Amino acid sequence: MEKYICYLSLGANLGDRLGTIRQAVEMLDNTEKIHVKCVSSMYETPPWGKLDQPPFINGAAAVETVLAPVELLTACQQIEKKLGRVRHEHWGARTIDIDLLYIPGVQLAEAELVLPHPYMLERSFVLVPLAEIAPELVLANGMTAVQCRDRLDDRFSIVKAGKA
Repeated sequence: MEKYICYLSLGANLGDRLGTIRQAVEMLDNTEKIHVKCVSSMYETPPWGKLDQPPFINGAAAVETVLAPVELLTACQQIEKKLGRVRHEHWGARTIDIDLLYIPGVQLAEAELVLPHPYMLERSFVLVPLAEIAPELVLANGMTAVQCRDRLDDRFSIVKAGKA
């Protein structure tokens, strides 16, 4: 089985945001066939898309796995469910969100998963932590994570909030 690295975004804006993300990272690392390689600092970020909700804590992680991308997504969704995630509205408030962002060399356009993540290059809350753990990672647009982060004006609205 071939191993690959997948970059994830983690976020929460309900309950113990930082504690829930810490639990999610621990659960990911304790999932068979998933190994957490590194985790960014956590950042407090304003909501994106739907603005009338509390601020988020967001971070990024790199995981090594032999799971197929859709299997990894399923594992992440099972962790979300165990941590109390209920899907009420698109871009709404949530106890935890784990998104697959990017797998070098992989492009998918399936009903349940699109890779690279279709909005990642527009979101400072994704690119700031991703650039921290993988600054030289070349994304699908041919630019590094740092170069993509530095193009976004709202990156200055993100404040470090601790470690996961």
